[in-house]
Amino acid sequence: MSLWTSDAAAQATNGRATCDWVCDGVSIDTRTLQPGDLFVALTAARDGHEFVAQALENGAGAALVSRVPDGMPADAPLLIVDDVLAGLEALGQAGRARTDARVVAVTGSVGKTSTKEMLRAMLSGQGRTHASVASYNNHWGVPLTLARMPADTEFAVIEIGMNHPGEISPLAQIARPHVALITTVAAVHLEAFENVEGIAREKAALFDGMDRDGVAIFNADLDTTDILRSRADKLGMQAIEFGRAASEWVLRDVRLSGDTTVAQARAQGTQLVFKIQSAGAHFAMNALGALAAVDALGADLAMATSDLGRWAPYSGRGVRETIWLDPVETDRTLDLIDDAYNANPTSLGAALDVLAAAQPVDGVGRIGKGRRIAFVGDMKELGPQENAMHAALATHTAMQAIDVVHCVGPLMQHLHNALPTDKRGLWVETSTELAGQVHNLVDAGDCLLAKGSLSMGLAKVVDAVRKLGHPAPQSKNEDA
Repeated sequence: MSLWTSDAAAQATNGRATCDWVCDGVSIDTRTLQPGDLFVALTAARDGHEFVAQALENGAGAALVSRVPDGMPADAPLLIVDDVLAGLEALGQAGRARTDARVVAVTGSVGKTSTKEMLRAMLSGQGRTHASVASYNNHWGVPLTLARMPADTEFAVIEIGMNHPGEISPLAQIARPHVALITTVAAVHLEAFENVEGIAREKAALFDGMDRDGVAIFNADLDTTDILRSRADKLGMQAIEFGRAASEWVLRDVRLSGDTTVAQARAQGTQLVFKIQSAGAHFAMNALGALAAVDALGADLAMATSDLGRWAPYSGRGVRETIWLDPVETDRTLDLIDDAYNANPTSLGAALDVLAAAQPVDGVGRIGKGRRIAFVGDMKELGPQENAMHAALATHTAMQAIDVVHCVGPLMQHLHNALPTDKRGLWVETSTELAGQVHNLVDAGDCLLAKGSLSMGLAKVVDAVRKLGHPAPQSKNEDA
């Protein structure tokens, strides 16, 4: 069954198809376009109309455009609309309207992408599940996700993000979720908001997209929980809270052991134990919220709990790996926590907690003592208090267990200066500088963390660590 026909897409967008065509997918990027996709010529850094010819040459089934590009053949399969972004939004609305899927929308200052992936993992075993790709959660990512949704979808997981006030409500109204989940509210994007309370009000706008029989799920442990609860009550919908201070979905105990998190909770009066194949108390909290959402969607909670145990985070979002430094001496390894995708005070604090719980190994490296080492980069968009927020990390409780902190960027210089001298590693302007020195900074037995805002490029440090290693040695019982 095709995703979009020319007639259906033209009706959805009030556009004009130049001929009959059929498309099986929707793409905004010629680099990832698949044969049969509808190429959407958005205008971003460059005008997407410049790439229409290339998209069609690469097998696109048609292109969504606001004008016919120069040199285009008369029989080119096009869908012509007044505005491409508005056309994509209309296509997303139509994609949402034609399905009977149970839809959950996820937002939060921290953890929305990992929570979305947890939900995908838990729901996929119980029905045809469609979810946002990567972090496609903005003004084009949400309608793109909905436009890609097959009509026979049974569960849909839509991630919704924001950088400025007024962004979430219109996206929520396009997604029209049955369940809305807010993972947390934290000091993120403070350049655009006066305070954290303003961020909470924006996150609570996720509830605007639901009917009165919708279910609002949010964290009970926040200073701004009352704001979220008030918005749900005002809209007359059912509110479910999760966390240590909750009454129905209560997180009671979290234990980190190596690469695993084991949590004990009480779910509506019933004991619940679940496991996650990644270390982090924040993962446990988000998973509890996700489990509440699964239950609210009408899916099987026991099956979801089992499937959750097979979920693992994406690269760059807290994934943990072992780097083998010697192909022969199998004890010469170090552990790497790759959390380089993004950072804010809440998520960096959580990552430091994970590093503090990691277990270095003594007696295997040239130094003789395994260490906990953090490579941290600037946290962006924190507003007037950004310097103080960076410096305050020096007093985070996890720092007591961390041996060395290497800092990248002008903002992290404030942390560097605030650290005790015995924990103060290097400070450099860029990740490229730090990556070039990694081989002198780590040793077998160490546990490493790399984290910073995406623009700081801590992935370069992660890559440098990986390049120190070799493929894991094969067991004698494995095939050659």
